[in-house]
Amino acid sequence: MQDMTSHLQDEERQAVALIQRYAEAELAPKASETDQTSTFVRNQLKGLSALGMLGANLPEAWGGVELSAPALLASVAAISGACGSTASALTAHYLATDSILLGGTDEQCKKWLPKAASGELLGAFALTEPTAGSDPADMKTRAQKVAGGWHITGAKCFISNGGEADFIVVYAMTCPELAHRGISAFIVPRGTKGLVVGKPERTMGLKGGHVFALSFDCLLPDESLLGGVEGQGFKTAMKVLDNGRIEVAAMCLGIAEAALKAAISYAKDRIIGGEQLANRQGIRWQVADMAVDLRAAFLVALDAARQRQAAHSGGPRFSLAAAHAKLICSEMAGRVTDSAIQIHGGYGYTRDFPLERYARDARIMRIYEGSSEIQRNIISAHLFT
Repeated sequence: MQDMTSHLQDEERQAVALIQRYAEAELAPKASETDQTSTFVRNQLKGLSALGMLGANLPEAWGGVELSAPALLASVAAISGACGSTASALTAHYLATDSILLGGTDEQCKKWLPKAASGELLGAFALTEPTAGSDPADMKTRAQKVAGGWHITGAKCFISNGGEADFIVVYAMTCPELAHRGISAFIVPRGTKGLVVGKPERTMGLKGGHVFALSFDCLLPDESLLGGVEGQGFKTAMKVLDNGRIEVAAMCLGIAEAALKAAISYAKDRIIGGEQLANRQGIRWQVADMAVDLRAAFLVALDAARQRQAAHSGGPRFSLAAAHAKLICSEMAGRVTDSAIQIHGGYGYTRDFPLERYARDARIMRIYEGSSEIQRNIISAHLFT
């Protein structure tokens, strides 16, 4: 099986091992019920907060654990292999806190991040709109300066944690004539007058990590403007999504590894014609291809995580590496989960086994945080410059 911790220092390897044990003991046994009932994973997040995972992406100065990016990759993978819904809600929280960390003022960091790191507050990141997914410049949400603050109007869709969050980082146009450069971000607390939350969307997978439609007709104070400066929202969002794409890659690695493990276990246990299914060459070759696919994707994701870590110390942006990781891992997860179902035969198509859940949970990975087509645009743009 894939060892995602061998490259870590002893202290971080032990920290990841603790997360792995928690995921296996507490998250995995609840994953099927969560999927069937579509219950939001708040209790699972509480357990992870006790282990510091809600602040794993944040520096100690703001109450975080400050795991290295490679250790965070391994931790999110472990959680995802046990319960994709929990990982989805957790990484959505990271998008919100990264927004404040990377784009906020010291006062905003001090107000929001320590409580978010402790798990007292849950965050959401609101960028996508019904007519503005891949290109934020098309967003229709507007923020107009008024006396003493801002008036935000518009709508967002597919916002993970949106109806469960204690605060939402909302991206809106403050100067439409400037396109991308006219986007700003705002911190909107739960219960703000004029914030309307729809019912959780009925999704194909990740059913315990709820996504919502949101609408806004809100008056916000001046201090809600992220960073205190207009026009910085697009830059902040792109930096946040660089991080987020590596976390999606981690989710893909975890789900794919769980599927591979399940396929190997089933092939050993299944007896056909008096011998193990695992003794058949066709099955062995299929499993070998799955393992190589997973290994290659992991190495690309690890490279991206290392570049992310270097950026923390003043290194260059890692947008290309994040696009590589997100693309290869999300495409790999689709292939591996599908192969695992095939190895299980008809049983893989039933809910008595977790394979169909893995496949449903993995499917969104090729869409959110920038679809596979957007990642190919990013990669090809670098190649043709």
